[in-house]
Amino acid sequence: MSDAPSEFQLTVPDSVAADPGAIELIRIWWSKDEPVMSVMPAFDDPARFGELLAIAARHMAYGYAVRHGHDEKTAYHRILHGLSDVIKADNVATVAEPATLKGGNA
Repeated sequence: MSDAPSEFQLTVPDSVAADPGAIELIRIWWSKDEPVMSVMPAFDDPARFGELLAIAARHMAYGYAVRHGHDEKTAYHRILHGLSDVIKADNVATVAEPATLKGGNA
């Protein structure tokens, strides 16, 4: 993934790099027209992950406002609409890739 254009590369925030107790919970890619992810269910209570997703939606709405000129509140509601559509459809299947030692480390 290091060959990806710089506009698609993410960096670790300084505050996270400086925190020895920080843990990575999820990585998500858009690949071959679908999401692919690596997850770490680190919270004892799954509701905490729901809280994280809600906060992430707010941050993403801000990103759409800054990067694409969207109205932040409208972008947030569009994100929630997308979440709701997937929840209502109830047709997402988890497909686990085999664990390998070669290739990626995610």
